[in-house]
Amino acid sequence: MTDMLQVAKREIKIGLRNPWAYSFLILFSVFSVSLLLVNSQNTVSGYSAITGSMLSLILYLLPLMTLFLGSFSLTGEKEEGSWQLLSTYPLGTMPFIIGKYVGLSVVLLTIVSFGYGLMGIISVAAGKSFELTTYLLFLAFSCGLVLLFLAVALLIGSLSKNRWQALTFSVMIWFFTVIGWTTILISVLGLLPYLWIKPVLIALTFLNPAELVRLFVVIKLGGGSVLGPEYYEWVTWIHQPGGSLLFLTVCLAWIGISIAGIYWIWERGRSRG
Repeated sequence: MTDMLQVAKREIKIGLRNPWAYSFLILFSVFSVSLLLVNSQNTVSGYSAITGSMLSLILYLLPLMTLFLGSFSLTGEKEEGSWQLLSTYPLGTMPFIIGKYVGLSVVLLTIVSFGYGLMGIISVAAGKSFELTTYLLFLAFSCGLVLLFLAVALLIGSLSKNRWQALTFSVMIWFFTVIGWTTILISVLGLLPYLWIKPVLIALTFLNPAELVRLFVVIKLGGGSVLGPEYYEWVTWIHQPGGSLLFLTVCLAWIGISIAGIYWIWERGRSRG
């Protein structure tokens, strides 16, 4: 536990000194205020064309930001020789990985919280209408994207030898999970027998953190009817009293499995020197 906390503190210090972090902080703050301007003439409540557009815009920015900062953190350890030095100390691989994850989570969630906090302050000062439940769901949506994609980012950083590889893999993952997901989904499902479509759709949704979080928030906002009959069961279980807890459990399992894979990659590399 002590080792993990030390790694997390070190990562927070490095993250808060990272020019990339402040660049994304400014970008996300401007982005958040822009969302407020979109809302300036309307009351944002529930799922609508405005909230759908806002979710899409957040979906474009946050995963890419998280993939860059997370993957560069691990590849930086390799390029600068920090990991070779740390591996000579009695520091376990798992405390190192979890410490990295916790430290980066604090940095990224600070960026997100600052952006939403600024948006909330300006909204109150300007007297703009923004329903609290919708506001909190947008915040939960952003935090969920950050935490899930950070696990993916650390996996990319573990597999990459340098920052250029991490950059390439990050853009590729971002493109397939965010930009090209609908086209890929239609192409794959169109080749399958009808009876296979629903189970394959569910499996693919669980593999895509962006789609997983998006579906949950859209349904919570009351937009489940726009998803189609294939997602009827999703709407049912998410609206159940324990639906949010079950979704949180799925996300924690997703992160846990990812960290286990990262641990295996680093431990294998450590044993080989």
